[in-house]
Amino acid sequence: MASPTGPAKAITAASMILPIGILAIVAMMVLPVPVVLLDLFFVFNILLSLLVLMVALHSFRPLDFSSFPSVLLIATVFRLALNVASTRIVLTSGHEGASAAGRVIEAFGKFVIAGNFAVGLVVFVVLIIINLVVITKGAGRVSEVSARFTLDAMPGKQMAIDADLNAGLMTPDQARARRAEVSEEADFYGSMDGASKFVKGDAIAGILILLVNIIGGIIIGTMTHGLTMAQAAEVYTLLSIGDGLVAQIPSLLLSIATAVIVTRVASKHDMTGHIATQVLSRKSWAPVAVVMAVIGLVPGMPTLLFLTAAAGAGIVAWKNQSPTPDDAAPATGKQARSAPLPAPQPQTGAAATPDTSAITPEDITDYAPITIQIGFGLIPLIDAGSGGALVSRITGIRRDASRAMGFVVPGVRIRDDMALPANAYRIRIRQTIVAEDTAYPDRKLALPGARSTRKLRGIEVKDPSFGLDAIWIQPHQQTEAEADDYVVIEPDSVIATHLSQKLYAHAAELIGADDVQELLDNLERAAPTLVEQVVPKLVPLHVLVAVLRRLLAERMPIADLPRILEELAGLAGRSADPTDLAEALRPAIAPQLLQQIAPLKEAVQVITLAADLEQMLTRSQHDTAGLIVDAGLTGRILQGINQAQEMLAAKGQEAIIVVSAPLRRNFAGFLRGHGVQAIVFAVNELPDNRRLDVVASIGAQPALGDGEGMAA
Repeated sequence: MASPTGPAKAITAASMILPIGILAIVAMMVLPVPVVLLDLFFVFNILLSLLVLMVALHSFRPLDFSSFPSVLLIATVFRLALNVASTRIVLTSGHEGASAAGRVIEAFGKFVIAGNFAVGLVVFVVLIIINLVVITKGAGRVSEVSARFTLDAMPGKQMAIDADLNAGLMTPDQARARRAEVSEEADFYGSMDGASKFVKGDAIAGILILLVNIIGGIIIGTMTHGLTMAQAAEVYTLLSIGDGLVAQIPSLLLSIATAVIVTRVASKHDMTGHIATQVLSRKSWAPVAVVMAVIGLVPGMPTLLFLTAAAGAGIVAWKNQSPTPDDAAPATGKQARSAPLPAPQPQTGAAATPDTSAITPEDITDYAPITIQIGFGLIPLIDAGSGGALVSRITGIRRDASRAMGFVVPGVRIRDDMALPANAYRIRIRQTIVAEDTAYPDRKLALPGARSTRKLRGIEVKDPSFGLDAIWIQPHQQTEAEADDYVVIEPDSVIATHLSQKLYAHAAELIGADDVQELLDNLERAAPTLVEQVVPKLVPLHVLVAVLRRLLAERMPIADLPRILEELAGLAGRSADPTDLAEALRPAIAPQLLQQIAPLKEAVQVITLAADLEQMLTRSQHDTAGLIVDAGLTGRILQGINQAQEMLAAKGQEAIIVVSAPLRRNFAGFLRGHGVQAIVFAVNELPDNRRLDVVASIGAQPALGDGEGMAA
């Protein structure tokens, strides 16, 4: 086997160095360390602190240095181990002179004390106060607040990612990466909240170690080594302050690095560039130059110094005459109020000219659950600046459909497609085209009413939603059309209504395991015992998903999920077939669908089958093939149902088809197989409190008539 080379070898070596280094740190606290080695460790400690600070300053965002909490812990423990090792040397060999604890401690002590022990103590205490009270305390507070707000914002960020994924603005891989980043960000700020306590504890430990070294050194020097009080104070104070400074300067650098990380804002620049882009503004430096010049002219002030500073500020303002990106401040006042707020726009390809020579994965894949493709002539319908209202209408359609069906309908992605004719549009569910038609953004669709007598000039078509005769008319013809009992519809409403119809028809394809699990998680807050006892103990999740899909395929709402789970709990031992379970659930859910079709106080419009036809169809059922009906009879059945539905659609009504219980499932499948969108009920599924009006009875021979109302 080939040996690892390059980066792999470096990673292997690094993975061995860290455990050995931590063991060496622990050993330093117990075993005596030679003075020469102690000097090397002190120098390395300063190098490490400077390195951490520089990495923090050059990070573009906090997560670029996500290992900082761990690095901070290791550096803090290493410095404390050095304190223990140096304390041992100071107390055991300090009587030999200032050089007994090494050249680094001696140099730092002499440099700060400069012949005056009181000055040295004051300087050391000031450094401790700066580190502990100002930098460490501030960084700790920022860490706490950042951790709290990051955790509070985490659900919202996850929902935003799901919304972008449903809208097709990102791929599943990108969504997973974003979710991982959000989770990593929460972990990072949580770790930083705890890591800031290391820095605070380190600063406090520095004060205590200094006091122990001075007091303990004086006691040992006078009682053990025969030094006078003055000699012991001179030697041990020098060594203690030198030792404290060698530890506190790296500690101060790490505290600054901690503050830099927790106060860092994600940007395309490192910290230097980020500050420069915001500080180097002519609007800021010009007033500074003026104020400094005015102060310099005040009697008694050092005029030369202030005027020099004013000149320097003026030079900076002159050098930065071109506005920085941050000088382009957002509009305020009247300007901000008059400017329209940026509304969420659907993704179109009209904004940029694509590079036709390049082929990207986006060109051949589309993971959006729902897509509307439009020709370039329909782009004004989605342009808010041109008054297009299609986006807002689709939002309303999604909201209504979600409430009616009982789950959150995914976002709709709108894209322009240059391959389509100018006024054509196409509706896709997943990768399947489920509808396509034509709309005219500069016209309106007129549907004739029962009392319409005049034929309008325009483009004669079939209404895309219900198949009724319709005409695309000019806007100035609207008054004429409405006077003749025509219903006039805006073009964006035509497309939105067509979409609504397809959402209901293909609802089963829009719900998956993740959606059902989200519904269960939401229900668990209100009924935890019910969810725990049913899913997955009695009904596995995949079976529940299949049951809900079969219900949605026949327009049955799943909003009353507690009722569905309770019913499934009672049915779990009888059958494991999702189709059988869905059929058994229908009587419990049927009233919810009926109240969507007709208000409670109004009669439900019903289409029935003649007795001879129903008996014939019942005998035509087969266990595996469903209904087997000859072509002639099939045509008459479909024609009768279509005529009844068109008659009711012209009145703005919707009917259900009622058949016997043994026939219901196969007859519903028979209609779906022939492209008829109809709601089929079994007689036993009709509630006792609803009044029914039979509007049509389909027989073996073509016959259509109005029936009289009857009570269920």
